[in-house]
Amino acid sequence: MDERVIKTRDVLRVEASIPEGHKHLRTTITLTGGEKLTLQEATVAAIVRAYTHIKTHPTATTLTLSGKTLGSPKNGFAEWQLLEEDG
Repeated sequence: MDERVIKTRDVLRVEASIPEGHKHLRTTITLTGGEKLTLQEATVAAIVRAYTHIKTHPTATTLTLSGKTLGSPKNGFAEWQLLEEDG
């Protein structure tokens, strides 16, 4: 898949809400071309975690999160998590 940079001017709307019958936030980004991306709460939380780490760490310039299946996740957490890579 080709890499695409989504610029602020490409974003028409961002809507964050908890859908009826759900407990977790969904964030939908609507692009000017009509394409919609909906992110689950855990995905947005992982992105915010990476962003905060880079913006507040005195020397870090990169943080990579990789999807991993946990054998025994904590109660209330999904098996699939975006976790910091070693290194």
